[in-house]
Amino acid sequence: MLSYYIWTIGCQMNRAESRRIAEYLDSAGCKAAAGLSDADLVVLNTCVVRQSAENKVMGTLGLLRGLKSKRSDLTVLVTGCFVGSGDQPLRERYPEVDFSFRPGDYDELIAWGRTHGMVPQRKWRPGATSPCASVPIIQGCDNFCSYCIVPYRRGREVSRSLEDIVCEVQEMTRRSTKEVTLLGQNVDSYGHDLPGQPDLADLLAALDSIDELVRIRFLTNHPKDISIKLIDMVASGEKVCEHFHLPVQAGDDDVLKAMRRGYTAEQYREIVHTIRRRIPQVSLSTDVIVGFPGETEEQFGHTYSLIEDLRFDVVHVAAYSPRPEAAASREYRDDIPLPVKKERFARIEALQARIAGEINARLQGMRVEVLVEGKKGGKWFGRTRSDKLVFFEAPGDRAGQVDMIMINRTSPWSLGGDVKLE
Repeated sequence: MLSYYIWTIGCQMNRAESRRIAEYLDSAGCKAAAGLSDADLVVLNTCVVRQSAENKVMGTLGLLRGLKSKRSDLTVLVTGCFVGSGDQPLRERYPEVDFSFRPGDYDELIAWGRTHGMVPQRKWRPGATSPCASVPIIQGCDNFCSYCIVPYRRGREVSRSLEDIVCEVQEMTRRSTKEVTLLGQNVDSYGHDLPGQPDLADLLAALDSIDELVRIRFLTNHPKDISIKLIDMVASGEKVCEHFHLPVQAGDDDVLKAMRRGYTAEQYREIVHTIRRRIPQVSLSTDVIVGFPGETEEQFGHTYSLIEDLRFDVVHVAAYSPRPEAAASREYRDDIPLPVKKERFARIEALQARIAGEINARLQGMRVEVLVEGKKGGKWFGRTRSDKLVFFEAPGDRAGQVDMIMINRTSPWSLGGDVKLE
């Protein structure tokens, strides 16, 4: 029996696609291996959004080159954003790669599998057996932000049909999934390319009616595309969680213009205020890039002030990393020294740690509803509807259960508490 190992790095979309690849290989009679060196077939699901991620990919390819020199029967497949528009250049540079396919292109994978005798022994139906699972709903991106390589690797936006997504989620709930996260590089664009142009709010409404489903999340939103209809759906939907991931990237208008984000800092602030007015209990997370080409100390200060004013629950911060195909690397010189990037990175992280600590401290002594995902370090863990990570101890198997937890420990990054089982 052929054994496989899937090495994954990068975003939630990559993790969701790795799950689908594993389901296909399982359906073809393969078995999962414990590690990379134990497998007959290795699939690398890659990311090149930042240079650090690309370095890890190249390092793993180097490791596989060494393994393959000792094991001629080892097969290496590559997918994800490391794969360009054509297969040949990648294979010329990395001869240890036997086949590559573009992210999410399962038809290519299946066609390759057929030529190698990998015929599914049962019908391949994407699904999951975990309490929480991710569901890609739209592939690609049409925004072409100047720092981003994603549109060049994942292509233009292509939405899955609403009916297909609903059927997949229904199948997941039959296999014990209680929560789904809908994924897209820009979920707010969902449906614009489909007949009748259903939008994300329509999809959320359809999924909200699935009896066995407990929670629905979605990401990532683009500030210029978010709609009042979507905000109202989050406010009114029974199962839609009160959380938005809304990347701002910068708080300075000139930097936002150079990034090609399509909104001003003031417009972003107004979107946040609108969301909070309509959904008072909402939690908000965002992404920030520091050290974009030409970013002055004053411009960085505008970003710092925006974060300080809007008080996000979570901020994901990254230092600018030039990507060869992205417009910024062609149009601007990467002129912010690394020590300056690191210093700005640290200042944002310190600010956010203080803010998140203050926000989470308000939950001390309160009972919160937690959907239990699994166990880690001897403790059960799960998330609130507002996406707060909670750890607690309890007897028995709690995975997939919804428990009320009394919070008695808080930090900027997680909460701790106790459960009283009836």
